[in-house]
Amino acid sequence: MKKMNRRDAVQRVAILMGGMISAPAMAGMMGKKTNHGEFVQFTAEQESLLAEVADVIIPTTTTPGAKAAKVEQFIVRVVRDCYTKADQDIFYAGLNKLDADSKIKFGAGFASANATQKKEALTTCMLEADLARKNKKGQSTFFFMMKELTTTGYFTSEIGATKALDYLSIPGKFDGCMPLTANQKTWAI
Repeated sequence: MKKMNRRDAVQRVAILMGGMISAPAMAGMMGKKTNHGEFVQFTAEQESLLAEVADVIIPTTTTPGAKAAKVEQFIVRVVRDCYTKADQDIFYAGLNKLDADSKIKFGAGFASANATQKKEALTTCMLEADLARKNKKGQSTFFFMMKELTTTGYFTSEIGATKALDYLSIPGKFDGCMPLTANQKTWAI
């Protein structure tokens, strides 16, 4: 079996997503650094918190989740190297707000909350982000940045590309309406 080239996999994921990946996430996937100015430094606690949030977005099921794929390392690198300082500030503020809101609502930070509380906190964060996006068109929000970075980091990781997706090294013809069998994974080409 031919080994998958990460750069090729990243480009294919971008094509499959129809170009719906932001410029900073795309640059991060390609290993580029676009922010050569100021950046905000993540603490170990914030990186651990990112792992917990990512694991709610893509939890471990029959396949390893975002935490197992170490998606938080991808997120930290892309935010630091590819986001503007202004977008980094939005991202950090959102992460800190999620944790603070969890402390107020559940009496424990996000990382210490139980699975149901984590889902509720993230759902509230998503609803707030959706409302903010509708009211302030074009403004980035923490939730949408986090969701994009989590899914991009996961599906371009070795775990995501080999455990969550089936790899087809030599694809056949394109068939957009090919039925999947029960419990069949979608394809990574």
